[in-house]
Amino acid sequence: MPPNLKNKQPSVMTEPSLASLAFGTFGIYSSFLYFGSLQEEITGFVGRDGSKFTYAWLLQLIEAITCVAVASVGVYFTGMTAKPDGAAFAMTGFTQVLAKALTNMSLMYGLSFPVATLAKSAKAAPVMAGSLFLGGADYKFREYLQVAAIIAGTAIVGMAKKKGSGQSSSFVGLVFICLSLTCDGLTGGVQKRLKTKLKAVGVVLKPYEFMLWTNLAMGCIAFVVSLSVGDLSRGAAFLFANPAVTSKIVKFAACSACGQSFIFYTIAKFDPLVCTTVTTTRKIFSVLLSIFINGHAMGATGWFGIVLASAGILAEMEQKRGAMQKGKMKKAASTSSNLSSAGSSGSSSKGSEDGLLMNRTPPV
Repeated sequence: MPPNLKNKQPSVMTEPSLASLAFGTFGIYSSFLYFGSLQEEITGFVGRDGSKFTYAWLLQLIEAITCVAVASVGVYFTGMTAKPDGAAFAMTGFTQVLAKALTNMSLMYGLSFPVATLAKSAKAAPVMAGSLFLGGADYKFREYLQVAAIIAGTAIVGMAKKKGSGQSSSFVGLVFICLSLTCDGLTGGVQKRLKTKLKAVGVVLKPYEFMLWTNLAMGCIAFVVSLSVGDLSRGAAFLFANPAVTSKIVKFAACSACGQSFIFYTIAKFDPLVCTTVTTTRKIFSVLLSIFINGHAMGATGWFGIVLASAGILAEMEQKRGAMQKGKMKKAASTSSNLSSAGSSGSSSKGSEDGLLMNRTPPV
């Protein structure tokens, strides 16, 4: 063994502990399960005078401000990479805040929380449609089945819930959730373009920077819209008259900011697939929690729809897991091949005898 390698010790990589995984999972579940419960309470809140809370843009403004505050603390401790692309973040902020506002509007106009949550899980549908018609993408039959299962399951739950409820309000809610899904599809494309643009100039933004600049753009847009449509003044008056909903909104915004932070923590500590698994299963638990706590009447047909949509969601998660594992194997094989080529080249330069001796030396 060469002298310079005699005392060299193999590097030991510390794996994230089970406690870290439990901490991240607990944070995501507790934040977003409570977030969903508060969202349902806020969008269905009736004031003392009998009027409903319908100020979706004020709600988004408060949520964005809270997320900016938490992200600023994160950036303070983790550091700033570079000055952001304002126009790109403005675009992704616009599509995201519009999607979130439309989701809240769908709940305010009569769509049940279980239906809205399951429908939002079908955001792959507009992404696939856009990629098919605009990008010429090709999808497997399994991927079509997964999306179809989520959509069909959501439709079944929606039709089961229509019995005994206002049909016109539910229809308006469905229109809003469909528009929200369209915005989700646009967001995916805008974010992909933003990351490509940043990569081209050699800029890699940290998670809290993405959270900061995106929510800052969302907050600015929400402020302008809420001011324009009167949500800011009328909504503020509603909050002062109904302090009960004010406290719920503060908790709602705090849950959103904490949930995003726990997502970044989990991604940083573990494989992104772990985070995907946690957030995906959380949606299913949010639906079940809403049904049991808020007393949504659900017959056999409705439960069948939930099972069908959940199966589609879990199948989509499993497909992502398989794709990520294949990507890792491909990357590992490529790295191994490059190392092998480098070793062969080094051996040749030292002569055949030295090369044979080196190749026989076991790794240290």
